[in-house]
Amino acid sequence: MTDSNQLSSERAGPIALSDRERAVLDFESRHWSADPPITAGQKESAIRQELGISPSRYYQLLNGLLDTERALAHHPVMVNRLRAAREASRAARQSTSGY
Repeated sequence: MTDSNQLSSERAGPIALSDRERAVLDFESRHWSADPPITAGQKESAIRQELGISPSRYYQLLNGLLDTERALAHHPVMVNRLRAAREASRAARQSTSGY
């Protein structure tokens, strides 16, 4: 399915998350609310062990999911928090670059 077809499908109604998408969101949810908080190195190791992908790929998948209604429906609080954090990072980068 092409990106435009997927977006059209989402407008018609959200489709179910794939197992991998669900695993990424569930993983982030567990580690977002970890008490005590884990270090970046511990999270990277857990990504490799639990999901079997590199941390870079994990963050690519997570960022892509943040823009979908499927992710919002699955973990609304976490997705909104991550969207806000991503937007704050973008705004900070733009303010320091002068554009």
